[in-house]
Amino acid sequence: MPEKPQPSFFKTDMKKNALSVYGRILDVIVTVLIFILLLTLVGALAGLVMDFYSASNAFHDALASHNLAHGIVDGIDRELVVDVLSVFVLIELFRTFTDYLEYRRVRLRVLAEVGIAFILREVFISLYSHGINANEIFALSVLLAVLIAARIAAVKFQPLDDGKE
Repeated sequence: MPEKPQPSFFKTDMKKNALSVYGRILDVIVTVLIFILLLTLVGALAGLVMDFYSASNAFHDALASHNLAHGIVDGIDRELVVDVLSVFVLIELFRTFTDYLEYRRVRLRVLAEVGIAFILREVFISLYSHGINANEIFALSVLLAVLIAARIAAVKFQPLDDGKE
């Protein structure tokens, strides 16, 4: 007697199980990445506090010797500006990963915000250190405009259910 073919629900059940396992593995990977990013964020914040402490000591020493030059203040500020802007970029990346866990997808709005924060960080650092030319400013401005347009489009045309199950 020939064997009966297996019902189609068996194949569907296997697909659901495979997707469920895949989703759980992906959740574990993203959770580990969030934990690593959280440790990196704490480390960056600790570095910011230490840089602030050393900058305040250098500023105090310059005041005590009555030898306050613009170069000292400028050098102290540059490191603090870079550190603060880097922490903001890390916060945006952290938000991207946590957003993925919540919505089960990477949203264009959040990615555009991360890109905007990163581009603005680079522009501010380059402008502050006077190390950027007109062509680079133009290229970064165009990239920034594209990211802002993508963010506006993502907000205006978001999915109806916003990815929630």
